[in-house]
Amino acid sequence: MIPVLVTGGAGYIGSHTCKVLAQAGYRPIVLDNLVYGHKWAVCWGPLEVGDISDRACLDAIIACHRPEAVIHFAAYAYVGESVRDPGRYYRNNVAGTLTLLEAMRDHGIAHLIFSSTCATYGIPDQTPITEDHPQRPINPYGASKLMVERMLADFGQAHGLGWVVLRYFNAAGADPEGELGEDHDPETHLIPLAIQAALGQGPRLEVFGDDYPTPDGSCIRDYIHVADLAEAHVLALTYLRNGGASRALNLGTGQGHSVLEVIAAIERVAGRPVPYALGPRRPGDPPALYADATKAQALLGWTPRYPELDTIIEHAWRWHQGAGTKGG
Repeated sequence: MIPVLVTGGAGYIGSHTCKVLAQAGYRPIVLDNLVYGHKWAVCWGPLEVGDISDRACLDAIIACHRPEAVIHFAAYAYVGESVRDPGRYYRNNVAGTLTLLEAMRDHGIAHLIFSSTCATYGIPDQTPITEDHPQRPINPYGASKLMVERMLADFGQAHGLGWVVLRYFNAAGADPEGELGEDHDPETHLIPLAIQAALGQGPRLEVFGDDYPTPDGSCIRDYIHVADLAEAHVLALTYLRNGGASRALNLGTGQGHSVLEVIAAIERVAGRPVPYALGPRRPGDPPALYADATKAQALLGWTPRYPELDTIIEHAWRWHQGAGTKGG
């Protein structure tokens, strides 16, 4: 089995990707500091507890496992926190990634798949958003991801690093087989918050704004199933190993769903109401964000298997009802 280092592999998207990697014949080596990741989510290879900013730790892991590539998820990803404490985000997301890239350079690891975000685009000029849309992040989280994208391009030019940047839109759902799911603390994502409200496991949901220029006044986002995101990372790794050129790709369904549509879908799937209240807009929330992902489909042969909102919610609902209690 081909060893692959997966930084942040105990987290939400990272753990789902490890499962798909193992199914594809790779051996995922998880490096995670467990600040937000979970030991129980590491099921398909060894867990190395450590930090990407620790060069001695990276050297030891690489020397032991000899990974042929890196899939890099390890990052802090709370937008509001990044505004309050930007230094934490630049230190971890940017400086930590620089340490990782230097270790890869020195150990001769030539391929990296990077977990980026549509937050690098900022407020879009038009939708759907294509990869050549100007990148104007409006918060330190998005800026930190954009800085890493620039570092990858520079390391590619100077040292021959092959990379694929995957800019996801709104990751959602859970493993269709129920082995993994979304378990953040604190939780900030719409679908799990709404499910928790429906189950009585959390407070009523707050809807931020009902006066946007959208059909029902609430924000529109592109929800992409986490299993489809995981599949795209493995396809991107195959693409690089087959000699594909470095590039950035969007990952989304190309379909937008409003907050109120999501709530209605959860009520439909769950057969119970979602308690919610309308609140003011959050600063910086654009009315609509959804992807043009045709390049990922063309270059990687990637097609989302679970594009329907009801399916995404059904998998998430099953997880939160049952398997979501298994870790913590």
